[in-house]
Amino acid sequence: MDFLSNNTERLMERSMGFLWTKQAALLDNIANAETPNYKAKVVTFEENLREQLERAGRSNTPRRSVRKVLDSAQVSVAEPQESVRMDDNGVNITEQNVEVVRNAFQLQYVMQSISSNLSVLRMAVRGQ
Repeated sequence: MDFLSNNTERLMERSMGFLWTKQAALLDNIANAETPNYKAKVVTFEENLREQLERAGRSNTPRRSVRKVLDSAQVSVAEPQESVRMDDNGVNITEQNVEVVRNAFQLQYVMQSISSNLSVLRMAVRGQ
């Protein structure tokens, strides 16, 4: 079914994986907000993907290059060593709670986009 998937769908799939990983990391951070020496997890994806997509867009075969970038895109989870508290815990609970809500809205938006694309495909297959 690879011939039915385009770069937009692949990007939405990768975005969904990123957002899911980010949500898990944020919830881990909140759960460990009172754990001494716990370092908050930070999940990144966009910056690296943007750089790779810009490079792929300048290649001789941009469409194929973009597909390769999307297929190989990886989510990165890091633990910065900065600490804001005396017990060396790096979690700012207010910031994490705001990020959880923001991330949930982003997840909802991507799910709606995927659902919309699948509805269009379903209509095309049915011939309506």
